[in-house]
Amino acid sequence: MNVTIVDYNSGNISSVINSFKEVAKDKVNIEVTADLNKIKSSDKVVLPGQGSFKSCVDALSCINGLIDTLYQFAINHKKPILGICVGLQMFADVGYEETETKGLGWISGKVSKIDNQNGKYKLPHIGWNQINILKDSKIFKDIENNSHMYFVHSYEFVPNDNTVVSATTNYSSDIVCSVEQENIFGTQFHPEKSDKIGLKIIENFINI
Repeated sequence: MNVTIVDYNSGNISSVINSFKEVAKDKVNIEVTADLNKIKSSDKVVLPGQGSFKSCVDALSCINGLIDTLYQFAINHKKPILGICVGLQMFADVGYEETETKGLGWISGKVSKIDNQNGKYKLPHIGWNQINILKDSKIFKDIENNSHMYFVHSYEFVPNDNTVVSATTNYSSDIVCSVEQENIFGTQFHPEKSDKIGLKIIENFINI
């Protein structure tokens, strides 16, 4: 099986790469590339994202044919894809970080700044926070509810349809921290930085 981590110059993704290779060992081939043909022939794709919504969308757009290839992979061929942090946020229709920016439009919704209640909550939200698992998502197999995951973000994904939400975390309000829509999975937290539980989530995705 081939799992491709999309490398589109969105920041340091070494921890994502290392975590997937640690889980995969020799059983699964982990490829790190933006090569369109390799993405097309993959069994699963991981879309990391670091930085702002706009910078990540711009970086995807800079690689000719990449957005269309990802669309074919996830939407037309219904193969499993995992978005991490801004990788999840880009599934939305639109984001409002820096300036209004069009997203991939795969899961209807928007990405807006966390309401920090006039400074009561620090932004960015950095550190460990409990997650509340709302539905029996494939990536949460054998994960206990109220497990702690590692977060670094100032913006949140607000979907139009709450049935896609698989987990929330409470930080000023209930923030969407995981989604599942058919073959499309996303986590706002960083599984690659969330210790053994995060590695289990990576393993669950590989095993889908």
